[in-house]
Amino acid sequence: KPHLTESGGGSVQAGGSLKLTCAASEIVSVCMGWFRQNPGKPREGIAAISSGGGVIDYDDSVKDRFTISADDANHTIYLQMDNVKPEDSGLYYCVAVWSYSYCSIVGITSEDNMWGQGTQVTVSS
Repeated sequence: KPHLTESGGGSVQAGGSLKLTCAASEIVSVCMGWFRQNPGKPREGIAAISSGGGVIDYDDSVKDRFTISADDANHTIYLQMDNVKPEDSGLYYCVAVWSYSYCSIVGITSEDNMWGQGTQVTVSS
C-alpha cells in the first residue's frame, strides 16, 4: 500500500536545528513537500521540491533557514531546519503531489495530494 513515513521531529530550543526525513513507499510523484498544521489553524505550506529539483518553493517565513532536498533514487525528501523559532512549531506532514501545477507551497496543501501521519516539531524559547 502506498504510504509516506516521516521522521526526525522532536523538541529543540530556539536557534537550534532539526532534520526531517520522509520516505515514500510505492509512490511515484512529480513533486513532494512539507506542510505544517497546528490545532485550529489551516495548513501552511512550508517547502516543495519537484522531481529532479527543477522547482523549489519556500514559504517566506522559512527562506534562508530551511532547506528542502531530495534523493530521487530512494524516493526520500528531507527538510533541514536551522535557526528554528517557536513559531516553527507544529505537526509537519510530508506530501506527495501528482500534478506539477500543485508543486508550490500553496499547491501542496491541496486535498488532492497524499500525505503521511506527520511528525511533531516543538521549538521552545
